[in-house]
Order: sequence, then structure tokens, then C-alpha cells
Amino acid sequence: MLRTILLVATVLSAAAATAAETATGNSALALASLVADHSPLLSLDDRSVMSQLIHPNPNFSYMPSKTISVQADAVVCRESNVDITERSCELTFGGKKVSIAGRRAHELFATVREVGVEPDGAVGTIFESLSHLQCTIDLDQVKQKSGGGATCTFESASK
Repeated sequence: MLRTILLVATVLSAAAATAAETATGNSALALASLVADHSPLLSLDDRSVMSQLIHPNPNFSYMPSKTISVQADAVVCRESNVDITERSCELTFGGKKVSIAGRRAHELFATVREVGVEPDGAVGTIFESLSHLQCTIDLDQVKQKSGGGATCTFESASK
């Protein structure tokens, strides 16, 4: 009996460990930047830095030895495949929900797809969602321009 319980616990632990997905490089930086833009958890300075990382600025000055953490409890995006002008995303940060629509929602929808979240369909709607988003942006590594410095982990609700 104890052996069966340990086996089940091991299988459940392995399943939980494989449920987390990881994105690195440009897709992680894009996802972190788009989410950071709406995060009430970040300071105005950190949101500004994240925005400048995704929008080229030749005068951008990297903060030395700075790491920015971007977190969201959930990101749920919807696009209609009937009304092709309809798109929206809802981001959850603790008890606060932020809704976006239009082009900004499409950018986030496309980036969520880029990091590997498969779309899920319902009648007239395509969904993409992830939860437990944790991104770490190491500005010293990003400044080196060698492809590193951005990592995100999340759970895909669509898989």
C-alpha cells in the first residue's frame, strides 16, 4: 500500500514538474515586455525599462546589475474567427484584472502563441491562455546582445 502511494505521489510530482513550460531569448523578452506594460506589480521605472527593451531606442541606457521580475497569475486571450475584428486579452495580477483589446491584444495573443501555447477553440472563438507566469530579465545579460538574459516559465492552460 505504501509503495503504491509513493508511486502515485512520484507520478503526480513528475506530471506537475513537466506542466511548467519555459521560454527564453526574444520570445521571452517580448512576452515579459508586453505583460509588464500592464502590470500593477512593477514600478513605473521597471515598466519603462521593459517598454524600451521591446521598442528600439538608441539612447537607452542599461541599468547595471539590475534584474526585473515580471509576474502574472493568468493571461487569457480570445480572438473571434467569425467577427475577425474582435480580439481581447485579460491579464490577472493578484486581485487585479486588466483588459486589453485591438492591436495590443493581438500582439499579446501572437506572442503567447510564439512561446508555445497552443490555441484552443470554441464556437466562433479561439483561446490561448497561460497561468503562473514568472519572467526574469537580467539587464546585464541582455546588454551583451548574445541572445540571453530573458527567461519565462508558465503553465499552458491550452495543453
